[in-house]
Amino acid sequence: MTEVFIYDHVRTPRGRGKKDGSLHEVPSVRLAAKTLEAIRDRNGLDTSTVDDIIMGCVDPVMDAGAVIPKAAAFEAGYSFAAPGMQISRFCASGLDAVNFAAGKVAAGSDDIVIAGGVESMSRVGMGMSGGAWYMDPSVNFPAYFMPQGVSADLIATKYGFSRDDVDGYAVESQKRAANAWEKGYFKNSVIPVKDQNGLVILDRDEHMRPGTDMQSLASLNPSFQMPGEMGGFEAVGIQAHPEVEKINYVHHAGNSSGIVDGAAAVLIGSRAGGETLGVKPRARIRAFTNIGSDPALMLTGPVDVTEKLLKRSGMSLSDIDLFELNEAFAAVVLRYMQAFDISHDKMNVNGGAIAMGHPLGATGAMILGTVLDELERRDLNTALVTLCIGAGMGTATIIERV
Repeated sequence: MTEVFIYDHVRTPRGRGKKDGSLHEVPSVRLAAKTLEAIRDRNGLDTSTVDDIIMGCVDPVMDAGAVIPKAAAFEAGYSFAAPGMQISRFCASGLDAVNFAAGKVAAGSDDIVIAGGVESMSRVGMGMSGGAWYMDPSVNFPAYFMPQGVSADLIATKYGFSRDDVDGYAVESQKRAANAWEKGYFKNSVIPVKDQNGLVILDRDEHMRPGTDMQSLASLNPSFQMPGEMGGFEAVGIQAHPEVEKINYVHHAGNSSGIVDGAAAVLIGSRAGGETLGVKPRARIRAFTNIGSDPALMLTGPVDVTEKLLKRSGMSLSDIDLFELNEAFAAVVLRYMQAFDISHDKMNVNGGAIAMGHPLGATGAMILGTVLDELERRDLNTALVTLCIGAGMGTATIIERV
């Protein structure tokens, strides 16, 4: 199989996913186009050589619909020869776009692929594309369907994480993200979003609350107790896991991922593709895989997929220098560290989605880039990137610096 390399990556800042967020007036296609422009300009890319553009988009409707990466390529002024497609595996869509690209390059069908994702959650609300998992009893009964927050609270209850545990994790995420911005760790990867006059709309993640402490979080009420108790979803969780007598509701807005807008792009290619571009590889994609997991716990897929990926790749946990796991909810990361006895010193070292937000279709590509930058900064070699996924799935990728 052809070796697959990462040559570059960029992302936009994450804007608050509300109508008063800085990126609300920027359509999804424009966010995606900004990343395509940056990848082209930073690498002197002849866009007629791009074999494909693959982007994750969880709710590809309204202005995010109609094969948004191809539309973004038009807006970015790419050659008509560059095709595009959108994919969705819920929260892992951006990482799966990278993995799809890697698979195409490894198979020898493509030499240069741009992968990534986009989500404008202030413009296209979460769940706008609908689906049987939410709405069809013939599907959601056997799937033990429940809101993800109730599932996160089920995980916290089952594995013994208290309100202080999840709040403490959230405070640390905010501190790490603030430190990363203050020290300039993101400066080479985050591209400012500008308006048509060239004026900067946003150049920094705006969801962060660096002043967050345990006292401020303690004032927040649990977000998922009402749907759990009044909506009947607690009963669904207990039916699936009868060892749990009652769910302890510990998650709220302060220890869950933020709703934001944003886009990311990763330049993937073969060695020959990189030589044609005249750019040097930064890392190779060593292995990737997916898995289905317990649909009631739903968000423990990263544990299962990591076990599968390490086995398939012939690697062990000791081979991994840094781990990056999307902070969908604090209990997701705490369970992962508990399952593998991983030190927090190796996990999400620059914070995560609790502090900076989770633009669903883009996050996987964003955190891949974040950990690559950190490997370079620390002069380390190998990282594992993974995300939990709605309906009980997991995606994971191992990268290795060249």
